[in-house]
Amino acid sequence: MATTRGVVRFWAPLSFTWLLMAVEGPTLTAFIARLDAATYNLAAYGVAVAIAMLIESPVINLLSASVALARDRAAEERLRRFMIAINVIVTIGMVVVCLPPVFDLVSYQLIGLEHEIGWRLHQGLMILIPWPAAIGIRRFYQGLLIRNNQTRNVAYGTAVRLVSMVATAVALYLWTEVEGILLGAAGLSAGVTFEALATRWMARGVVRQYRQQQLEQCQPPPTDRKILKFYLPLALTSVVGFIATPMLSAFMNQAPEAIASLAVLPVINSFVFLFRSFGFSYQEVGIAYLGDDPQSYAVVRRVAWWITIAATTALAGIATTPLLQVVYGGVFGLTPDLVQAARIPTLLMLVMPATAALFSVQRSVLIASHQTMHVTIASVLEVAGIGTVMAVCVWTTDWTGAVGAGLAMALGRVLGSGYAAAQAARIRRGMG
Repeated sequence: MATTRGVVRFWAPLSFTWLLMAVEGPTLTAFIARLDAATYNLAAYGVAVAIAMLIESPVINLLSASVALARDRAAEERLRRFMIAINVIVTIGMVVVCLPPVFDLVSYQLIGLEHEIGWRLHQGLMILIPWPAAIGIRRFYQGLLIRNNQTRNVAYGTAVRLVSMVATAVALYLWTEVEGILLGAAGLSAGVTFEALATRWMARGVVRQYRQQQLEQCQPPPTDRKILKFYLPLALTSVVGFIATPMLSAFMNQAPEAIASLAVLPVINSFVFLFRSFGFSYQEVGIAYLGDDPQSYAVVRRVAWWITIAATTALAGIATTPLLQVVYGGVFGLTPDLVQAARIPTLLMLVMPATAALFSVQRSVLIASHQTMHVTIASVLEVAGIGTVMAVCVWTTDWTGAVGAGLAMALGRVLGSGYAAAQAARIRRGMG
């Protein structure tokens, strides 16, 4: 039977993992902000990460798939082949978007970037080519570790990622004169590559346990059709979710103070993500507990409320006080003008940590019950809300792009969370 202490102990290493990942954004943007042409490079970095995350979005939910489906050797082998196929596809996608005709179409015609941002963006994307596949590998093996109650090893792997990322960034900062976008992209690629290698090495014991099982003693493995039925809605969810950032970039490019908005949005997202990470890390906890024991819901939800209150209070304590100036100006290295441009959007996004943990619980109910299509619908509603609000802001107000983006992301997340909450409640009633 689930207990509060047990849930917290299971979640704590995963939370530390996500916190470390949340640190990488502020770290890299702090380096970029201190190099030449900081505004252009910050803007290029933000768009590069958005495009790369959109392309790698199909691999994100390999973690959830491993936790939910890798019950024995036969299932693990089938899922591993599935993981390899997806990694090949996303790597091809990264190569294609870097081809000059495709890149020009995306960056200059669709997004409408200035040349000073565009050529930097292209260099960053070239360095990020190995990034999606490395994420796919580490997400798959992280799922195996979580399913086998080795969440601490997940945190150790992420520590390797952060150290290698920082080491790469420091080396480039001190001993080269590269553009900031190159420093940021190289740091990201190095970090996830070393994390993937470390996670695979730490999962060797779990993999050995799977290999020792006799196939004839395993349950029939999930068919490719069953895996696709479970996974495609989750993959579509990620794709839809990551469309939001490139879409926001395109809208912001049409709003007042476009370059400043493009520059500060990745900084704002990095900062707010620090507080959202505690909730994001909770989804796999819910899947692991609710998949084995649906009666654990009350305990899982109670801990989620504690996370929500703590994260929201902490962000509000900084965003509504002079500490925000210290963080954006001192830690991130933004100029006074950029700090001012980031202030109101940050306040508008106070709702983001408040929805993170609770949304993770709702998603875990849907995923554990294999109702993954509702997760997709929630994301579609969120992105539709973001696009609608952003369009209204750009076409009917004189607000800066960053202010419109902050409001759009907040309202979109509330809309998606509301739908997911309604569907999770319906499933819970059916179980009761």
